[in-house]
Amino acid sequence: MRIVVSHIVNSTRKMAKQVPKIKFNNGQEFPVFGLGTWKSKPGEVTQAVKDAFDIGYRHIDCAHIYGNEAEVGEAIKAKIADGTVKREEIYITSKLWNTFHRPDLVEPAIRTTLKDLGLQYLDLYLIHWPFALKEDDELFPKNADGTTAFSEVDYLDTWKAMEGLVKKGLTKSIGISNFNKKQVERLLANCSIPPATNQIETHPYLNQEKLIAHNQSKGIVVTAYSPLGSPDRPWAKPGDPQLLDDPKIKEIAQKYGKTPAQVVIRYGIQRNLIVIPKSVTKSRIQQNFNIWDFKLSPEDIKHLNSFDCNGRICPYDDAYDHKDHPFIRDEF
Repeated sequence: MRIVVSHIVNSTRKMAKQVPKIKFNNGQEFPVFGLGTWKSKPGEVTQAVKDAFDIGYRHIDCAHIYGNEAEVGEAIKAKIADGTVKREEIYITSKLWNTFHRPDLVEPAIRTTLKDLGLQYLDLYLIHWPFALKEDDELFPKNADGTTAFSEVDYLDTWKAMEGLVKKGLTKSIGISNFNKKQVERLLANCSIPPATNQIETHPYLNQEKLIAHNQSKGIVVTAYSPLGSPDRPWAKPGDPQLLDDPKIKEIAQKYGKTPAQVVIRYGIQRNLIVIPKSVTKSRIQQNFNIWDFKLSPEDIKHLNSFDCNGRICPYDDAYDHKDHPFIRDEF
């Protein structure tokens, strides 16, 4: 039995080594590929993360707002216990939710996440959105008239508290998510620790070419969320375009003998992004991983870039009136 277990562990470690790492501006190396957990139901996500570790994933992307960090933590604990992974071999990301931007709430928020995940530290902690929401017991606070309740906390003050988490050893790196160019520039001009990454929505229908080039020029790695176009997003309407059903992407996939999902993931990897596709289905988790044996040609990358149609699927339009909303007050 020990021989079989040892063989499985050696096999999964061999698979994990296929995944390249990218260096952050603080010197930390991070896998360019991971498992997203947004929309993964608590009853499903534990097994999904276990399967991912067995397959060779070492990067798991989490967030407090996803409501499933305790279940992710169960998988981490189980896979460390059975020898599949060691803590120092895995990379766990989480995010500070909008109702915890007030500086005195930042450390308690990461400590809640650490408790839920069963960890002593995170590898990466992000400000989930640049705008703050009212600090109360609700994660989606509302005014009396039903509109979203805002807070006036400045993300620069939130960032100073984030820097304190690094100094206390609660996270190795800190970063941002959904920040636009102006917000990135303002943060860089007023920080002691620059953000390691900006996690943004990007895929062929929203290629974010200008923002990615800008962030990378500043030494900020870009992480791509919803790289598959989030086909299971709760607010999708009948008739909405589905990225993976696009005949042009299917044609490229056929050319390489791959699936549309593998082509789109590879597209992100070859743009020097960290890519975090979500799935709870073991076969798809495996399929998404099988992207290291082919490369898209420069011509196909250029062709995929041409699909851009400003097809944003995560606009957070409930907060459009917030002064720090990132998508309506910036050129990119």
